[in-house]
Amino acid sequence: MNRNILFALVGGLAAGFLAGYFVFGGDGAQTHTPVVAASTAPIMPAPSLGGLPGANPGAMPSGPALPSAEVQARIARIEAAVLADPKNHDAWAALGNEYFDSHQPQKAVDAYAKALALKPENPDILTDQGVMYRQLGQFDKALAAFQKANKQKPTHIQSLFNMGIVYSTDLNKPAEAAKAWNKVIATAPNSEQATQAKQLLSQLKP
Repeated sequence: MNRNILFALVGGLAAGFLAGYFVFGGDGAQTHTPVVAASTAPIMPAPSLGGLPGANPGAMPSGPALPSAEVQARIARIEAAVLADPKNHDAWAALGNEYFDSHQPQKAVDAYAKALALKPENPDILTDQGVMYRQLGQFDKALAAFQKANKQKPTHIQSLFNMGIVYSTDLNKPAEAAKAWNKVIATAPNSEQATQAKQLLSQLKP
């Protein structure tokens, strides 16, 4: 399933609050489960990529579950692969993806950095890394990653959308958020992201 779809779950649309977003990353070496990327929200799986955004807050778990034995074994295999071949870009990207999915943001950031050092031109990995930076509360670094991704590929909707989330929710810059979301609408007017961007724009306070 393609990870190149972003959704934002608005925790208080009716009240006009910009909170409780799901921010999704790019399309790395394998499929990911998107995670909540709000600094004050619990980390949890997001809705299916194929569905519309929405969730029952009362059903949210209090925190992430520990990786299963299967996931831990898979991570151990990939860690062994990068130790054996530190220049294996795909293995570093896959390791970052595994850390992303198992809610280990710092390890994901570091693994993605290794992959990007080998192949810098990858807006999807940059976007994944940005989501993890945001999970760590490092909003400036998250924004820089999204901006770099969009510079590499100006039509990269995921990085644009995420820029808007960081500007609006984390940096209190609604004007910059509006620019990013309006660009999403102009670039892909019929996309799910454009629909979400319109909703979020209506909630922005000048």
